[in-house]
Amino acid sequence: MSKRRKAAPNHLHSRHTPRADKAGTQAGTLQYVGAKEAEQTYATLIEFGPKEGDFIETRFTSLDEGRDFRPRFETLWLNLHGLGNLEILKFVGRRFGLHPLVLEDILNTEQRPKVEAYPGYFFVTARLIRICEDGSLDSEQVSIVVMRGVVLTFQEQPTGTFDGIRESLKTGQSQIRKLGADYLVYALLDKLVDRYYVVLEQLGERIENLEDAIYAGAQSSHLTEIQELRRKLLYLKRGLWPMREVVNVLQRDEPDFFHEETQLYLRDVYDHTVQLIESTDSLRDLIGGLQDAYASLQSQRMNEQMRVLTTITTIFMPLTLVAGIYGMNFEHMPELKWHYGYFYALALMGVITVVLGGYFWIRRWL
Repeated sequence: MSKRRKAAPNHLHSRHTPRADKAGTQAGTLQYVGAKEAEQTYATLIEFGPKEGDFIETRFTSLDEGRDFRPRFETLWLNLHGLGNLEILKFVGRRFGLHPLVLEDILNTEQRPKVEAYPGYFFVTARLIRICEDGSLDSEQVSIVVMRGVVLTFQEQPTGTFDGIRESLKTGQSQIRKLGADYLVYALLDKLVDRYYVVLEQLGERIENLEDAIYAGAQSSHLTEIQELRRKLLYLKRGLWPMREVVNVLQRDEPDFFHEETQLYLRDVYDHTVQLIESTDSLRDLIGGLQDAYASLQSQRMNEQMRVLTTITTIFMPLTLVAGIYGMNFEHMPELKWHYGYFYALALMGVITVVLGGYFWIRRWL
C-alpha cells in the first residue's frame, strides 16, 4: 500500500488559488484551498440495503440535523457538497473518525489523484473533468473515503455527476444495492473515468474541425488553437496517469474493503484508464502533426508569395533599365529627338513585359 506523502498540485485547470496563504502552516491545519467555494454546504445521506424497500435519502443543511442521526440500514453513502463550512467538515471527521490530515487533503482541492491507507479506511482523491460552454477545460477534486459499509464523498460543487448512481440505488434490483459499499466506490470511480471519454471525444471533434480548417487555409489563429489543445491534452494526461495508479492499488487490495467480484470491476476501470491514456497520446500525436502541417502550409504560402514577388521584380528590372537609359539627359543620344521615340520606348517595355510574362507562365512561375 502506498505510504502517505504530500501530493504535488495537479494543474488540470489553470486558475489562481490561495495556495501561498497556506504555505508554512502546521500539518493538519484546516483551510480551504480552491476557487470553487460553494455558497452553501449541505450533505446528502443515502442508506440502503439489499432488499426492495431498504432505501432512505436524507438531506442535512445544518449540524443540528445530523447530531442525533442513527442509521437504519447496513450501508451508508454520505455526499458533502461544498467545502466552505469547516464546522460541518469537522463534525463529519469526528463522527467517522477521520484523521486531521485527511480533512486537510479534502480541503486542499489542487491535489493529484492518489490513494492512501489509514487504519480502518481508504482515502482516495480523483479529478472530475469537464469542458465548459466556452470551450475551456475545468476540473474539480472529488475525495472519497471507503470504510466497511460506509462511503463518504466530498465535492466542491453539486455537479450532478452522480445523479445516475442515486437513481440506480432507488431500484431494489440494482447491482449496487446487492454488492454494497465497495461496489458503490467502483461505480463512483467509473463515472469519473467515463467523464474523460466525453472530454476526449469533444477534443477529438475540435481537432478534426481544426484539421479541416488548416488545410482549407492556415491562419495565425489556428496556431493558437493548436497550442491550447496541446495544453488541454497534457492536463488530461497528468490526471489520467495517477488515476490509473489509484485504480491499480484498489484492485490489488486484500479483500478487507473490496470483495473479489468488485476487484474484477475495478480491473475494468483500470483498462479504461489505460485506453484513455493511449487515446490522449494519439490525439497529442495528431496535434503534433497538425502543427507540422501548419508550418508546412505557411512555408509553402510564403514561397508562393516570394515567387510572385520575385517574378514581378524580374519583369520590372529590364523596364527600369529602359526607362533609365531613355531618361538620361545626354545631348547626342539615339532617338532622343525622334518624333516617335516616346512610343518606341513604351512599345519596347510592353514587348519585354509580354515576353517575360509568357516565359514565366510556361515555367508555371505565375
